[in-house]
Amino acid sequence: MLEEVILKLAAAESLPDSLPADPLLLLTQWYEQAKAAKSTPNPDAVALATATPDGHPSVRMVLCRHVEPDGSLMFYTNYDSRKSADLLANPRAAVVFHWDHQGRQARAEGFTVHATDQESDAYFNKRALLSRLGSWASKQSSPLASRKDLVTAVAQAATRLRVSIESLLSPKPAITIPRPPNWGGFRIWIDRLELWCGGSGRLHDRAAWIRQRTDGQSTLAPGQLPSFTPWQAQRLYP
Repeated sequence: MLEEVILKLAAAESLPDSLPADPLLLLTQWYEQAKAAKSTPNPDAVALATATPDGHPSVRMVLCRHVEPDGSLMFYTNYDSRKSADLLANPRAAVVFHWDHQGRQARAEGFTVHATDQESDAYFNKRALLSRLGSWASKQSSPLASRKDLVTAVAQAATRLRVSIESLLSPKPAITIPRPPNWGGFRIWIDRLELWCGGSGRLHDRAAWIRQRTDGQSTLAPGQLPSFTPWQAQRLYP
């Protein structure tokens, strides 16, 4: 009786009593439901944590543009940025989705590899025109004297790439510009995933899934697939 009252007071969504052998379907459902709900401007935003080889951490918000059924996440950035320098030296990364309006959180850890040129091109061509020009103009993470210098650099990129004012003002400009060679995607191959549902009185529901690599390779080429052991699931105290 007491346990029933406590469970009712918790008033929370919960993970399945029998944790799924593969958590990726649940993560994908949460991701798609958060986007469909449109309760926040950027439901695909994640905090991305990286670290230098000597352990200096850094965290920033990026947009996770894909959650793949193979157990990977994709984001895009300038390859000359601080985050990229961290990942080049130490490919381990961690991200967290916090869907506060749905009482859900997902944490993922894994190793990163560059996206293929085809993947980076496909996403770059979907971006707003001004964002594409900004990718050409921005020397991300480098010192900038003034905001005017950035605006000037974008204008210079537009001139160099023959982008007209009419195209900039059009809501759907029919114009294609090439992707900068120092801009593209990173794929995070997840080897630890934690899912969390919030409950009243801190009676949250939390579980983690872990898998180990079995391919024995120290690095992967873009587009190359790693291999893993099956997921091992464990519920955790919140």
